[in-house]
Amino acid sequence: MADREAGRGPEGALPPGAGQDTPVFVISIAAELSGLHAQTLRSYDRLGLVSPGRSPGGGRRYSARDIALLREVQRLSQEEGVNLAGVKRIIELEQLVDQLRGRVEELTEELAAAHAAAEQAAAMVHQSYRRDLVPTERGAQVVVWQPRAPRRRSDPQG
Repeated sequence: MADREAGRGPEGALPPGAGQDTPVFVISIAAELSGLHAQTLRSYDRLGLVSPGRSPGGGRRYSARDIALLREVQRLSQEEGVNLAGVKRIIELEQLVDQLRGRVEELTEELAAAHAAAEQAAAMVHQSYRRDLVPTERGAQVVVWQPRAPRRRSDPQG
């Protein structure tokens, strides 16, 4: 409760080793942390808005991410006037955007790796060039220089 009063979220109340997605809060604590009634949390679960993890006995266990989502559902419905069906769609679209951002990041990393591999391959090709060969442009004329044979001085007048 002190964490909440200090303006911090449930992250500060997580046990050691628990992450944002670790289901650790029972419904009464999640209700307190989110500022909602426990029955509202059950309703949101039935509607598929916030689906908490389950304990081996079947009890709901909320993660810090679930608490933040509960707060967002409340904000959208109370402050923005969005109905719960609209809130559900917004959440689905935000999750899709997050997935797509992750995929773009993966593809960007793959592209950078492919680019680096191509540069490395090009560098290896350049290293394999023979140093006595000179690259020329296509269509350029190549003239082979041959020194003239020395003139013979057999002719006294020449």
